[in-house]
Amino acid sequence: MALTSSLCYPSAMRVTVEIPDQFVQHLVPAGRDAARSLLEEAVAGAYRDSRLTMEQVRQLLGFGTRMQVDAFLQQHEIYDYTVEDLDKDMATLNRLLATKPR
Repeated sequence: MALTSSLCYPSAMRVTVEIPDQFVQHLVPAGRDAARSLLEEAVAGAYRDSRLTMEQVRQLLGFGTRMQVDAFLQQHEIYDYTVEDLDKDMATLNRLLATKPR
């Protein structure tokens, strides 16, 4: 099984992974392209571990926009929402509620 990207890079590494048929169904969802599925899992894991940036994810997976990357990350249950983000959002909400006419 070859794991390659369909994007045109000056150079790209081809990775071949041999998986016994009995295990493929446990690693690749039914009806999905095995190479693409394994690439997405590797990219999601690398992003989760902060080894790739959002821009690198976009390029590797051939997405045109950050919104596509966001959707991909949500599918893999990866959320870039920190406690600091929550604090800022709560402060904004409190400010808006305080200025809202009653």
